Amino acid sequence: EVQLVESGGGLVQAGGSLRLSCAASGLSLDDYAIMWLRQVPGKEEEGVSCISSGFGTTYYSDSAKGRFTISSDNAKNTVYLHMNNLRPEDTAVYYCAVNRRPEILAQICRIGPSVFGSWGRGTQVTVTS
Repeated sequence: EVQLVESGGGLVQAGGSLRLSCAASGLSLDDYAIMWLRQVPGKEEEGVSCISSGFGTTYYSDSAKGRFTISSDNAKNTVYLHMNNLRPEDTAVYYCAVNRRPEILAQICRIGPSVFGSWGRGTQVTVTS
């Protein structure tokens, strides 16, 4: 059974940084695409970034480009999201999720969270102005 556990969220001032972690079990990161997505109550979930460690590819949403970096540590079976220059509009619950088509990473990431599953419980990120 695939299980994902997110951590690393918190309260930070605008311009600050956070590193989120997604610890995975029941899978090998090389065989999956991993997405970081976020959700604000009352709004549709938004895909932020994706990674395929097996194919060495990454994808970023327009809102994440230049500020966020996704990475993975296969030895720890963990995917990270390094977030810099945070803005109040980044406030959300952040989740990680998986898809079994890592070879088409960009395509599935553009489709968005609806094609990713096994979401974790999320970690809250709050950015104050």
